[in-house]
Amino acid sequence: MADNTNEKSGARKIDYDFAAHERPLFEAWKDAGYFQRGEGFGAKKGQPYTIVIPPPNITGVLHMGHALNDTIQDTCIRRARMQGRPARWILGTDHAGISTQTKVDKKLADQGISRLEIGREAFVEACYDWYKEYGTTIVNQIKGMGCSCDYDDEHFTLEPAYVKAVRKLFVDWYHDDLIYKGKRIVNWCPHCTTSISDDEAEYVDEAGHLWYLRYPLTEPEGDLEYLVVATTRPETMLGDTGVAVNPKDERFKHFVGKTVKLPLVDREIPIFADWHVDMEFGTGCVKTTPAHDPNDWAMGERNGLERINIFDETAHVVDGYGKFSGMDRDEAREAVVAAFDELGLLDHVEDHDHSVMTCYRCHTKLEPWESEQWFVAVDGLKRDAARVVEDGSIQFHPERWRQVYLDWLENLKDWCISRQLWWGHRIPMFYCDECGWEDASVEDIEACPVCGKPVRQDEDVLDTWFSSQLWPFATMGWTEEGVDAPEMRAAYPTQVLSTARDIMGLWVARMVMASMYCTEQIPFEHVIIHPTVMAADGKPMSKSRGNGVDPLRLMEDYGADGMRFGLLMQVTGAQDLKFNEAKLESSRNFANKIRNAARFVMMNLDGYEPGEPAPSTPADRWIFSRLAGLVARLDAAFDGFEFGEATRELYAFFWNEFCDWYIEFSKARLGAGADPADRLACQRNLVFVLDQALRLLHPIMPFVTEEIYQELPIDREGAPYLIGAAWPDAQELAKYADAEAERAIEMVCETVSAIRSTRARYGISPKSELAVVVKADEADAALLEAQRGLIEGMGNTASLAIGAQVEKPAESSAVLGAGLEVYLVLSGLVDLDAERERLAKEQAKLAADAGKLEKKLSNPGFLAKAAPEIVEKDRAKHAELADKLARVEAQLAELG
Repeated sequence: MADNTNEKSGARKIDYDFAAHERPLFEAWKDAGYFQRGEGFGAKKGQPYTIVIPPPNITGVLHMGHALNDTIQDTCIRRARMQGRPARWILGTDHAGISTQTKVDKKLADQGISRLEIGREAFVEACYDWYKEYGTTIVNQIKGMGCSCDYDDEHFTLEPAYVKAVRKLFVDWYHDDLIYKGKRIVNWCPHCTTSISDDEAEYVDEAGHLWYLRYPLTEPEGDLEYLVVATTRPETMLGDTGVAVNPKDERFKHFVGKTVKLPLVDREIPIFADWHVDMEFGTGCVKTTPAHDPNDWAMGERNGLERINIFDETAHVVDGYGKFSGMDRDEAREAVVAAFDELGLLDHVEDHDHSVMTCYRCHTKLEPWESEQWFVAVDGLKRDAARVVEDGSIQFHPERWRQVYLDWLENLKDWCISRQLWWGHRIPMFYCDECGWEDASVEDIEACPVCGKPVRQDEDVLDTWFSSQLWPFATMGWTEEGVDAPEMRAAYPTQVLSTARDIMGLWVARMVMASMYCTEQIPFEHVIIHPTVMAADGKPMSKSRGNGVDPLRLMEDYGADGMRFGLLMQVTGAQDLKFNEAKLESSRNFANKIRNAARFVMMNLDGYEPGEPAPSTPADRWIFSRLAGLVARLDAAFDGFEFGEATRELYAFFWNEFCDWYIEFSKARLGAGADPADRLACQRNLVFVLDQALRLLHPIMPFVTEEIYQELPIDREGAPYLIGAAWPDAQELAKYADAEAERAIEMVCETVSAIRSTRARYGISPKSELAVVVKADEADAALLEAQRGLIEGMGNTASLAIGAQVEKPAESSAVLGAGLEVYLVLSGLVDLDAERERLAKEQAKLAADAGKLEKKLSNPGFLAKAAPEIVEKDRAKHAELADKLARVEAQLAELG
């Protein structure tokens, strides 16, 4: 059995090639067909279990979010497979329109080539070359994690069948009047030169200004010659077509219906009333630019205003505006403000912080821009998508995300689905310029069905999320046969979707809408919103901050098992997860503990004969009862997607109960002079409990458990690999529940722990015998008395008194347990006077050090100036000192 305990001094990394041991096991699973949907077995044979992976971008590499999410999914699918369910984890990648086009654009630019020079067809071919070269990168990294996806049926969102599915949905929605083309305000990225949906935009806080501009009245009123408007974007005034006031605003009511002369362009524009105007903002008069602000666009629609687009697709001022034409947005802003100032029309400027929308890919500021685009009329789709969450057909985990989903749907506006790109699903709309015919079609059309002339296809492509919304069913044969496809009939809907919170609207809700329309079924039963992995300081991980962590490096240092278990240990249900690498180190050590425990069992199997387990001793009955309870608790944790709780249960059982106690209890029964029949019974029980524990650990730690399973002396004919072995049955194991044995051994463990901790605390050699007195009520005392031999053997006692009426001996320490008190006589073993003196000195030093830190931490000046990490470090140090002080004072009290 492999061992990786050869640690380098002072370093996390150890001299062990994890991948060399993990890769052959992975290939064995794959070659044996476990990753494909099998027939299943047992009572759950007829209950298929399917997960679709959130398809990673072909430009991506494995990051911590992937590592956590893939661990969650693989844990779910492995457990379902072991439960006998025909399981399949569907794998694939996303073409990632903007992201991939940006990468290929850059690659070509580095070669001195422009996509405009080579043309659309050659550029798309270059994108496919990119996919072939880089598309498998993250898939290979997923394999390195041990993820049991169906690699023999990998999908891609631009494969022919998927393209047909996307086209079919577009055509159906178009003919059902759910897709339309129109001129609307969209979020336009001047760098990517494409529209961006509201949900893809990122908001960035910006320290800006509020410019107050004077607009001259066409007909001055007394001494009032102008109205003052306040704006954060003075450059857009070139496209103003109105000035709005609130109908209730008495200050400006009498101006409604009149006009102002728009400076610089000498355009006469109306003053009108609209309820949207906030009387408290600025002066109460609002400049209105319908083509460059969504709120202004809505006001313009209501009041019949002209829409004037002053920017081109790269956000430069179009021709017709004199010296301003050709300027970019920033240049135009400076020039417009300067021009107003020269004319005496710049009233004043105020500082004003606000949020600006940026492109999620290139982080360029988005421009609200009127453009002719394709939209989905979501009102006809979102009602069903809300209903299936409201009635519980789809459940969110944690449950709080349910309301977030419903709120997002309620506020959803029509979805802009066209993108001005070349890479992606080209919109299947065809036009005849000769006779005006147009229609959507799944198949390409070359000649007009009306006049026979050549037709052209729409130049735009679809939003990436439009295609990815079909992922759950387009990967299961829906394209060819619809809901009657064999895989659809047998295994749809899927059971679990695990994803990040930031695409709940972009992807999750849209999958529900598309599935309800296309299949009249939900796409999945459960949605896990996993926490976002943050850096240790709580900040987002990013290359720019230099605080990212590479999962590939973590797997090199801790193995895939160590990384997987260590990540899930940190899942608590909170929204964010502050990454703690120490958890991975402890998980690697846990894997070593599993190996060492298995090695002990294997080394003590001389003369072993397979047979049924038989828990005969109280220790046997205790560990079997604890195992039965563990399986029930794990089932509840996994069914509720409480992965952190599952890891804590597994860790506590295997490390504390099985290794630290049951193996210790077993050593005397395995010795050379042990009764042969009892020795064999002990061996069988050890093998059984180890086997069951490996099965419970396998979904999270697949490699170390499989490695050990292959060496167990058990009948593996029905399950040659642990990946296909049966998950422990909680109902079957319930027969081993034994509260009395649990209580008896719990008290044994507490008593022996009290003896050992006292030895450590006072420096008493394990070879020195101790006089021990245990006080408990009569029932517990009777249970404990029956286990006297275990306590005497493991505690090395000179004497042991157990009873309800026993008294605390003189010069003894006391340790309190659950329902019992353990007294240990120290006289003759400890120089009590010297120990009191030593403890008194330590108490004084600790009190002084704690006092200094307490004074420091109560100083407002220190708290205001010190870096947060320094304050946190000092608080942790103070807490440590306080804990040590409390323990020293407790020891002094013991000694009297």
